[in-house]
Amino acid sequence: MKRLNELLQELGISKVRLAKYLGVSRQMVYNYLELDDINKWPKEKKILLLQLLDIDEGDDETLESINVTTDYLMSVENRLNQNSRVDSGSETYLDIKNLNKESQALLGSIVNILKEKLSDEKKATENYHILTYLYHMLQSMDNVPEIKYIFGYMSKTTGFTKVDEFKFNEDKQFIFEGILYTALNLYNNGGASRSKLAQSHLHWEQEIAKKNEEKLGRTQQLNTLKIQALKELGYTKITNENANELIDKIAEIESRKV
Repeated sequence: MKRLNELLQELGISKVRLAKYLGVSRQMVYNYLELDDINKWPKEKKILLLQLLDIDEGDDETLESINVTTDYLMSVENRLNQNSRVDSGSETYLDIKNLNKESQALLGSIVNILKEKLSDEKKATENYHILTYLYHMLQSMDNVPEIKYIFGYMSKTTGFTKVDEFKFNEDKQFIFEGILYTALNLYNNGGASRSKLAQSHLHWEQEIAKKNEEKLGRTQQLNTLKIQALKELGYTKITNENANELIDKIAEIESRKV
């Protein structure tokens, strides 16, 4: 697994891009990479990773001998961009043997509903966008705790769950449900309008823009530091042999600015 982490670093594959490729959250990618053996990954995720790295299934030892050349890097980049597992129309393999019966039944029900919604010709486009948002929410659950409260509120509102049932932190869930009810009541009863909420929406847009700028700024900063470190050490690229030295050099460069 150490070699896999090194290889991903050499290829410039971020946890976010790998998460998108594997169809999981970023936190899940971190969890996978902390395992001591790739064979402990869910089978379908392991297969996708091996396909990305152009490794035959069952030949995991190839990881140790991969040499990142320009051609290899470009081929991996093309596979990431093409996202061939979706575009090819091939069936996605789901390994559910490690799930209990209740979880297997739930997963089956979810997949059937998703398929039904995506197969509805009259609402195909709308349902696609709705389910894309749902997918984004599922990816963000580990970092945005309010998402589970939203799901709980909707389940209670539509009669699937008792209103006095709390599966999470009761105080936080209770407060969030009260706030969400107040907001939706205002929305549904005509107490809100675009003009009244324009300023509030603008603040929200600015807050998101600021967060995105901070993320982009940090990414650009790291790229700049990497280039400077390579230059100062006389290297042209990151390799297994110089990776630790580069990390130390980047830390040194950052410390100069303190």
